[in-house]
Amino acid sequence: MGLSEPKGSGDGDSAAARDEFTVVLARSGREVHVREGETILIALLSAGIDVDFSCEEGMCGACETKVLDGTPIHRGTVYPTEEHVRRSTALICCAGSRSERLTLDL
Repeated sequence: MGLSEPKGSGDGDSAAARDEFTVVLARSGREVHVREGETILIALLSAGIDVDFSCEEGMCGACETKVLDGTPIHRGTVYPTEEHVRRSTALICCAGSRSERLTLDL
């Protein structure tokens, strides 16, 4: 699978997670590849993209980002999966993806 899951986290369906996927930044159209074992947050920071974050464990909510397209796998403890789905958000420090492409409001 590649991405670690914080204790007591998310929807637990890591079997459906993609090892690698592409994040599309809606505001610029830029695409960033997320490699196996890498978080969305680390991939974005490595690409020089400035995003808000703090704990890097899915506990604080600082990196919560609106998901415009694709199906994220929710991990973290800020909200239950159902709330992330309702809000159309993901914690990019620990979320995975079921989709080949995940479009974020960044």
